[in-house]
Amino acid sequence: MNFMGRKILLIGALVPVLFLVACATHIKSSSVKNPPPSEAFANFTAFEMKPAALAPAFENNEANQRALAKIQENLSAGMTPSLNKWNQVGATKAGAERTLVIESVVTDIKFIAGAVRFFVGPIAGSSAIVMRATITEKENGKVVAAPEFYAVGGTWKGSFTMGVTDNLMLTRVAGELRDYLIANYASAIGGPTGARRR
Repeated sequence: MNFMGRKILLIGALVPVLFLVACATHIKSSSVKNPPPSEAFANFTAFEMKPAALAPAFENNEANQRALAKIQENLSAGMTPSLNKWNQVGATKAGAERTLVIESVVTDIKFIAGAVRFFVGPIAGSSAIVMRATITEKENGKVVAAPEFYAVGGTWKGSFTMGVTDNLMLTRVAGELRDYLIANYASAIGGPTGARRR
């Protein structure tokens, strides 16, 4: 086999390897289920939800900033009605005020934007995200719950849909947090992280 033939064969062997490396994402959830909070959220009289944030390592990235804005949009739409209702109910309760503060931070993210999906397709790999919430009692700083939420946008689905599933990942992770907050209002029961046991 001549030099050119060996070169073509080598490139042919490397392309699948590079493709698989590009597709891999090492972002994983630490669990499939979040434990219950230390008490039901209905025990509190006031509720504050801080804007979602990115961990410092991911702040200086335009795609991540757009992803965060989408998450915040979904959190606001999903939680504002419930928070308003809970605050109204809390205002009628007797006794000392107890305020529950909800903060969420994206601690790990790989977000493939639509333009990248269009030009690169599955070689860009899968999108994935981990978001952690810290839910504390404002008056004493006690941590009531610290759930984690995870979502992934598949490599091939992301490519076939030109990035739709990548964006749906952001909707899903916000929905997991919303569902956890609502489910644990009346009773402390915990809830899923969004990861699936394989």
